Amino acid sequence: MAILALAVLGHGIVDPSTAVIHADDLGVTRGDGCFEGLRVRRVPTNEATGTTTVETVDLTAHLRRMAHSADGLGIGFDEAAWRHLVLELADEWAAGYPGQDEAAMKLVLTRGRPGLEQPTGFGTVSDPPADIDTRRQDGIDVVTLSRGTSDDSFSDAPWLLGGVKTLSYVINMAAQREAASRGAHEALFVTVDGSLLEAPTASVVWASGRTLRTVADGVGNGILHSITVDTLFKRAAEGGWTTISGHGQVEDLFDADVAMLVSSGFGPLRIRSLDGKPLPATPAGAESLAACRRFTDFPQA
Repeated sequence: MAILALAVLGHGIVDPSTAVIHADDLGVTRGDGCFEGLRVRRVPTNEATGTTTVETVDLTAHLRRMAHSADGLGIGFDEAAWRHLVLELADEWAAGYPGQDEAAMKLVLTRGRPGLEQPTGFGTVSDPPADIDTRRQDGIDVVTLSRGTSDDSFSDAPWLLGGVKTLSYVINMAAQREAASRGAHEALFVTVDGSLLEAPTASVVWASGRTLRTVADGVGNGILHSITVDTLFKRAAEGGWTTISGHGQVEDLFDADVAMLVSSGFGPLRIRSLDGKPLPATPAGAESLAACRRFTDFPQA
């Protein structure tokens, strides 16, 4: 994905080719930092004139989650400064790429260089993943991988940073490579006893009738709180659906009308197979998937 816009905290917009981090930055050498990913999109404001405005989706919630991550790491976080950086980045993207409807924004905060006690912060806007339309249209193949933990492994170990979006995503990336080596698009972490957790960069949601379910966070399982699932469940509940955050087993995904991985980048993606076994594509599942995309403002495939 090409970087379309770049901004440095405290400096503003810079050329995307600018070097913005030192070789001894602890975010590089130790993964000591956090990040946040969100979606930026163009929203029509007047169909007659074709005018649009740019939206950073769920910005307040994403900044709140980033502040939580920074607090967990003991790194200072200036929300007003980050909000200003995000809006600058969004405007830069909108002006520079008027034909693009959506893009991916990433915010990075590190502890900075050793001994300086000055955090490093920057943000980027990049092209959406090249296969985004194909995944939305066709669905994805997923394999389950054990994370080697139980449902309560993080309960009494806050130093493990469960639910903190740290830069140390090497295990998540290794899981995605393992999934690819097995011919799948994505991995889905499970506990040692087969309970559902999350994907490396997404949350799992499944629907039966007008009931949506997901795995609860903040209960000791170490999974990341999902802002996109928050939006989905809030709007679904307002539309008369039942939403449940709790516990799930792999078998629940086979029994559902539709199982999905949900992220701020792709939106709801249908899981078409799990561990090599197809999940049936039913009219009820297609209706639920379409509703979930409407609730989260993602395009229908």
